[in-house]
Amino acid sequence: MVVTITDENFDEIMNDGKPVVLDFWAEWCGPCRMVSPIIDELASEYEGRVIIGKVDVDENDGITSQFGIRNIPTVLFIKEQQIIDKHVGAASKATYIEKIEQLI
Repeated sequence: MVVTITDENFDEIMNDGKPVVLDFWAEWCGPCRMVSPIIDELASEYEGRVIIGKVDVDENDGITSQFGIRNIPTVLFIKEQQIIDKHVGAASKATYIEKIEQLI
């Protein structure tokens, strides 16, 4: 299940101890709408092993600024609170799987 990440719950999510995948998106972003179903599938496939969440950049300035997000979609791959990898723009499911597998 995809977790909705907000400025309010961000610290709690990051302190869970699991690897985290953050999808930065916005409702008005066409490429984000292409990536969204892939992120949803990955969240189901990796449930319990990886936290996969979506950050709406229009509603969460704190997280967006903290990571210096300038283009969307941007997907960050985080382990032990360190960014291990990053993908800017739309990508295939296989690309995301490869990056998630590096986290676990």
